[in-house]
Amino acid sequence: MNGPNDILKMALTHMERTISPVTLSAWFDDAEVVSLNGDKLIIRASGQFKKEIIEQRFLEPLSDAMNELLGGPIQIHIIVGDETPNSSTLVGLSFDDEYTFEHFIVGSSNKFAHAAAIAVANNPAENYNPLFIYGQSGLGKTHLLHAIGNVIHQNHPNFRIIYVKGEDFTNELVTAIQSGDVQAFRGKYRMADLLLIDDIQFIAGKERTQEEFFHTFNALYESGKQLVLTSDRPPKEMNTLEDRMKTRFEWGLLADIQPPDLETRLAIINAKSMKLGFELSRDIMYQIAENLQSNVRQLEGTVKKIKAKHELNGEPICAEMVAEVIEEVKSINPGLNPTPDMILQTVSNFYSMPVDQILANKRSKDTVRPRQMAMYLVRKLTNYSLPEIGKVFGRDHTTVMHACNKIEDERKQLAETDDIIRTLIENIQNI
Repeated sequence: MNGPNDILKMALTHMERTISPVTLSAWFDDAEVVSLNGDKLIIRASGQFKKEIIEQRFLEPLSDAMNELLGGPIQIHIIVGDETPNSSTLVGLSFDDEYTFEHFIVGSSNKFAHAAAIAVANNPAENYNPLFIYGQSGLGKTHLLHAIGNVIHQNHPNFRIIYVKGEDFTNELVTAIQSGDVQAFRGKYRMADLLLIDDIQFIAGKERTQEEFFHTFNALYESGKQLVLTSDRPPKEMNTLEDRMKTRFEWGLLADIQPPDLETRLAIINAKSMKLGFELSRDIMYQIAENLQSNVRQLEGTVKKIKAKHELNGEPICAEMVAEVIEEVKSINPGLNPTPDMILQTVSNFYSMPVDQILANKRSKDTVRPRQMAMYLVRKLTNYSLPEIGKVFGRDHTTVMHACNKIEDERKQLAETDDIIRTLIENIQNI
């Protein structure tokens, strides 16, 4: 052998056992080895399209052939044109200045998850692998995911970083199965140095997806690669997730994010307004923070809209204008701040029972169940007190307390009840 390009030619010859020489020639005829340094091989493709095809279809068989030739695992990076050998491969993610640790507002509700994310970013695959961050939508899980990728991208420019949403992982697998490119699908994910998966809960209940991810997880974990996963719930509460997956998700560190408290919401509002180049009075910030309590994205969206109305329409920033903006932001996704009426209507639709029948004084089993479920959800998803909920349903607060305790106890004991509650909450939040 005279050099790295000779090794590539030998690897291609090995690949001819399963792939036709004509196909290999079509995609590798003008590919060249830029460097082979230790366990890192860098190949330059002649164009972006060829690079993508090589990554999607040939990376795993090429890696297997190289491993066989060189007697050990090899990390293969495909670059194009004038990219330098140190250019990292970022798949599915383009980092920007919005998603950094510096722009993440830390409070009591997210302090632990933030610290864990920084630890992983600074020392990938050393202590917390996988890192599993969970919490409701809009609380900053994706922000932390990107911030980790941002730091690792800067500190380890040769890392192959892959970001994907759980639902897209499933869709990619379906497409790969239909097109006969499952090997390329596997090669893409199992060659990652850092795998970031957002909303991993979407793979639960999907048997083939869980099977593929199980083996991908094992391959990366055993190779000392970092995995970071986010979800809307902890692994133990994913009732349709296989036990072997739950176990692996819990191997590393679980970190939850809760809705921000008042002080954190105020800090988020102030930081966003300062970033946008204008100030909000203390009273206005409190007005926003007290009316939007469970979603960081809504807080930021409200500040942006206030600035736009002020600058584009010349409207003064006053309590009336801010109240209008808050209602507009809520109306975009009212399910994130549901009212008792919205919850009642969702429960009504689910159980195929009219709202007036749920609220009636009937005590038959078929009416009591939807009524108790509605009470429980109003208690869980709104700031209504027990007496206030009692007024909505025409009952006293002790009846409401009994209903909430009954549903909560049943939820802990029966997976079916938990699944129903999660379905109802998802239906409400998607209104």
